[in-house]
Amino acid sequence: MRKAGHMNKFFKFEERGTNLRTEVLAGVVTFMTMAYIIFVNPGLLSAAFGQGAAGAAWIPALATATTLGAGVMCLAMGFFANRPFALASGMGLNAVVAFSIIIGLKVPWQVGMSVIFVEGVIITLIVLTGLREAVMNAIPLNLKRAIGVGIGLFITFIGLVDGKIVVANPATLVALGDFTTPAVWVTLVSVFAIMAFMAFKVKGDILWGILVATVAALLLGVTKLPTGVLAPLDFRTFAAPFQQVTMASGAHGMAVMQIFTGALAPTLLLFVFATMLSDFFDTMGTVLSIGEQAGFVDANGQVPGIRSILTVDSIAAAVGGFFGASSITTYIESASGVAEGGRTGLTSIVVGILFLISAFFSPIIAMVGGAAPITAGALIIVGFLMMETVREIPWTDFENAFPAFLTIVGIPLTYSITNGIGLGFISYVMIKVFHGKAKEIHWLMWVVSAMFIVIFIQPLLQKLVGG
Repeated sequence: MRKAGHMNKFFKFEERGTNLRTEVLAGVVTFMTMAYIIFVNPGLLSAAFGQGAAGAAWIPALATATTLGAGVMCLAMGFFANRPFALASGMGLNAVVAFSIIIGLKVPWQVGMSVIFVEGVIITLIVLTGLREAVMNAIPLNLKRAIGVGIGLFITFIGLVDGKIVVANPATLVALGDFTTPAVWVTLVSVFAIMAFMAFKVKGDILWGILVATVAALLLGVTKLPTGVLAPLDFRTFAAPFQQVTMASGAHGMAVMQIFTGALAPTLLLFVFATMLSDFFDTMGTVLSIGEQAGFVDANGQVPGIRSILTVDSIAAAVGGFFGASSITTYIESASGVAEGGRTGLTSIVVGILFLISAFFSPIIAMVGGAAPITAGALIIVGFLMMETVREIPWTDFENAFPAFLTIVGIPLTYSITNGIGLGFISYVMIKVFHGKAKEIHWLMWVVSAMFIVIFIQPLLQKLVGG
């Protein structure tokens, strides 16, 4: 009874109108709705660690990083901020790390994780010093919305390609896949299973869809049963920013230092800035949205204690880079637990414990995450869910809509989130200047747009200098 009293007092059950049973149930529901990341993140990141068997060999380590990272930060959110916000490796940001940074720039995976680590440290300082309002005001709202939508389309495109629904074509660049291949049918099963579970409002719809697709993959020979169920933890990706690497230029040393001293330093620093923006604004939107649902938002539109929430979330980004799990961030799926009545940090603690338990099941994670068509449906559906804010963009206002449009189409069509953001930023500044509204442009937009221009024309400058 005394322990129950201490728990009640610490988590403020009575004050927030909840109880132990409700909080535990809310934690289980939240975990079910976001557990798909256990399979999706290792599979997505492994593409940056090598092709085929080479990449698959890293999945146990990535599974350890993903589950332990999520587990530790969920516990931190519960104990430190006492709010029902669960955290895990962020969808979208993991695609940035894998495809735009590591594969796109041809840098060691440790350098890609170092970008996230540095971004996490910077964003933590921004939160602790109270500069978040200044950063938020620098980027136009419609560009923030467009970035999220563009990342959603990018994730969907990755899912379609991984699932063999979209394939390369020398004449048309892309084409419809071959429906005689088992991989295509596993992807279709994955998509339609998730759709069905969503239609019937089943908790954990994406996770259940992945499980159905796993059965289909086993029957069609796309994946095989693991030789075991449990396995020891694999810490090969841990301390990624402080591992020694050798760059293509011949430079070598600690991974995190390559961001500042390597041949690609300006580009890598730009990625630090881009991921910081995405991480920061996604979290703000998620916290405000779920906070309103949970009744945390006050009359002034503020969430009491938000600095504690943002501090944990910011540290989580750095932890994600350190563990090798990509950026760890607050999940919008936390809303499912809030809908079940979760109002305190105990909800996120339950989620964290379940993630920690999952860390020991890496053979099962490798079976699912190693077969891209199984999780392709999840990527397609998550991309769809990220499209929601497109309706908030004022499409009849050319001045705001066109930069948003270029951002949205630029991200998937250039296969680079940073390129899409650059197109949006530059066009925004140019349109404002053409309309005689240069004074409305924040100085940060001028600086970043100039950096994007230099990066875009860098090959031309090198050619001219070389010539």
